[in-house]
Amino acid sequence: MAKLYFYYASMNAGKSTVLLQADFNYRERGLQTMLWTAALDHRSGLGMIASRIGLTAQARTFEPESDVRREVEEEIKKRKVDCILIDEAQFLTRIQVVQLAFICDELNIPILTYGLRTDFQGHLFEGSAALLALADTLVELKAICECGRKATMNLRVDEDGRPVAAGEQTEIGGNDRYIALCRRHFMERIREAEGRQLRLTLPRRSRRG
Repeated sequence: MAKLYFYYASMNAGKSTVLLQADFNYRERGLQTMLWTAALDHRSGLGMIASRIGLTAQARTFEPESDVRREVEEEIKKRKVDCILIDEAQFLTRIQVVQLAFICDELNIPILTYGLRTDFQGHLFEGSAALLALADTLVELKAICECGRKATMNLRVDEDGRPVAAGEQTEIGGNDRYIALCRRHFMERIREAEGRQLRLTLPRRSRRG
């Protein structure tokens, strides 16, 4: 029976590179793949999966309203699909992840998803939470913190490189906006950001004459 896989990591762990290598391996053996990525992230062009080492591939795009199950069913009427690979899987909705489970169970097509586990505040993304709950196989890809430990967290920084502790969950960016850190150093930077924000919001004490 086909399985649903979730490969998760912090930023800069090479998730897109691993996906593109898996896609190459399938196609090298004469098997046909179907690639997806989030329409939200179009830094390299709409529907383009791009790795930091220069590998790229064109993919279908999904949005929160996309009916992934229907599109896959329409595609397999035209050609055989041996594997589905999904980049930026954290942006999937829970309903879409349930659809992926159906595709595995009922259509017998293995699905490999790749994405972040948590956001810049340490909270799970909707798609990641659903995949952690429903995927058959969970695989953690390793990134390295500046201290040499395994990086598991994603710190958002501003244009001056200072840590950011508040804001919208989704803000597309690369190394200019995010740093992969171990939990210890992530928590230290978040406390730094929260302290700076508190100092900015506290009223200034009036001076006595």
